[in-house]
Amino acid sequence: MTQQVEPTTRIQVWDLSIRLFHWALVAAIGYLWYSGEEGGDMTWHMYIGYTVLGLVTYRILWGLVGSHYARFKEFIRSPKATLRYALAFSKGKEPHFVGHNPLGGWMVIALLLLVATQGVTGLFTSDDIFTDGPLVHLVSSDMVSTLSSIHKQTFDFILAAIALHVLAVVYHAVVKKDPIVPAMVTGKKIAPLGTTASTLPLLRAIAIAAVAAATIWAVVNLL
Repeated sequence: MTQQVEPTTRIQVWDLSIRLFHWALVAAIGYLWYSGEEGGDMTWHMYIGYTVLGLVTYRILWGLVGSHYARFKEFIRSPKATLRYALAFSKGKEPHFVGHNPLGGWMVIALLLLVATQGVTGLFTSDDIFTDGPLVHLVSSDMVSTLSSIHKQTFDFILAAIALHVLAVVYHAVVKKDPIVPAMVTGKKIAPLGTTASTLPLLRAIAIAAVAAATIWAVVNLL
């Protein structure tokens, strides 16, 4: 008996702003890792840190009102549904998702929370020699010490999450033959015919980017 092949088409899944966010965050975290390890003049470390906070703010807002597959409601599943997917994944029988699968969706949330924690604590961090975060004056010296410690330790968790993310990408690319990396460059994936495609509401994206940038500027400069 011949198995019927479901017709497919190539659709836009990841809009341009999501792709720019993703690769900008990759580059920024790479630079922050390098500059943090090198030490010395931390001026650009701080500027890139502010940029990361702006990116995270943008992604949170875009997760609420952005394009179809970027919205949190599209890829955040209940614990029960996530566990069911995880069990299927462990048997190699997990269903295919055009956007983020349930485990990938929760990884997005974990990374956003970790990077946000790293960025916010950095505002209150001091090395007691050359560099103070812009909000150090708002808290006690003991709190600065605590937040500085959290700032350093959180990056280890970020690196662990990134390693897990890369392993998942390799699994999908090699085992599942899912061209996940090219999709994050072009934004396009193969999906069943009739699957919803993403469109970029450009003016909304520009407005949200402006709000995110203005928010971080105000926090850094006005507080």
